[in-house]
Amino acid sequence: MNIHEFQGKSILNSYGVAIQRGIVAKTADEAVEAAKKITEETGTGWWVIKAQIHAGGRGKGGGVKLAKTLDEVRSISEAILGMTLVTHQTGPEGKFVNQILIAEDVYYPGETETAEFYMSVLLNRESGRNTIMYSPDGGVDIETVAESTPERIFKEEVDPRVGLQGFQTRRIAFNLGLSGKAFKDMVKFISKLYAAYVGSDSAMFEINPVLKTSDNKIIAVDAKVDIEDNALYRHPDYAAMRDLNEEDPTEVEAMEAGLSFVKLDGNVGCMVNGAGLAMATMDIIKLSGGNPANFLDVGGTADAERVEKAFKMILKDTNVKAILVNIFGGIVRCDRVAQGVVDAYKNMGNIEIPIIVRLQGTNAVEAKKIIDDSGLKVESAIVLQEAADKVKAVLS
Repeated sequence: MNIHEFQGKSILNSYGVAIQRGIVAKTADEAVEAAKKITEETGTGWWVIKAQIHAGGRGKGGGVKLAKTLDEVRSISEAILGMTLVTHQTGPEGKFVNQILIAEDVYYPGETETAEFYMSVLLNRESGRNTIMYSPDGGVDIETVAESTPERIFKEEVDPRVGLQGFQTRRIAFNLGLSGKAFKDMVKFISKLYAAYVGSDSAMFEINPVLKTSDNKIIAVDAKVDIEDNALYRHPDYAAMRDLNEEDPTEVEAMEAGLSFVKLDGNVGCMVNGAGLAMATMDIIKLSGGNPANFLDVGGTADAERVEKAFKMILKDTNVKAILVNIFGGIVRCDRVAQGVVDAYKNMGNIEIPIIVRLQGTNAVEAKKIIDDSGLKVESAIVLQEAADKVKAVLS
């Protein structure tokens, strides 16, 4: 589950991580009042106005602006609120800006120059260890840094049996070229950041930039956080942070229906039970010349109602040219799924898109007979390759 910058910063702050302070606003009037309050609390005379959407690259898209007066706070807020912000992560359709963050200006003048770093914490699935990835080249696209100067990307893997060690935090601070007070503050920053990552059950914490201020403080200027969905039951306060306006409407509908759905860019809709079988189905669709249009796991209770909901979600995608239903009847009986397919087909009326149904497992023979005798434009298959061949035939 992705959350907004201001929400990620609130989690960081709860673990003692130094952050760029700010207040969320949904109107220009609220923005001006927030700016006044931030000045009272921090003494800042300038403010940074940031669009709050679930995507990076906001600055390049015009979603991050500096305001030097309250009049500018109002005018910039009016311009950003309600805009459709397009970045390299939103795609050409962009994202609508419903709220903004009015943040303190932390790039204040001083005797020492400021510096920006990149830092993230995420799981390395190959090693089974949490990894801190960091670079002295923060404030820019880390993908560009990785491509052009890969030697500027550092990684520190953490053994889960012992946790993050002091020598590791010091090595990171050293590799970032820090010394003195900034070095000590960075060591503390990394320890608290890692504690926040582990304690919040997050899949990723990304901060770009981590700023060394002119007085050698280390603070998080941004926060991109992805919390592990499967751990949300332990964090009802984090679950309440979910912003459904930022998520795909079909995926939200699937979540409310108890289905696992992820929209993709292909032309073959997939309806499967079980994540592993879903991945295998997507692979064979790709090998047959098609492209998966979605990941859809209907789970172990694929009755007529769930199947009908699944069909409706798939058919909302106008790019879908065929649907492959691939069910293994272990917990669920294949004949019940087959009847669900037939009932859903009849309830939804005339479906022009070809449907291929492959059912294996408990009562698979009976299921095939139900499909074949239905009189509907639904083709049955026994083995997965046969189903893939039929998908290929209808696409060609």
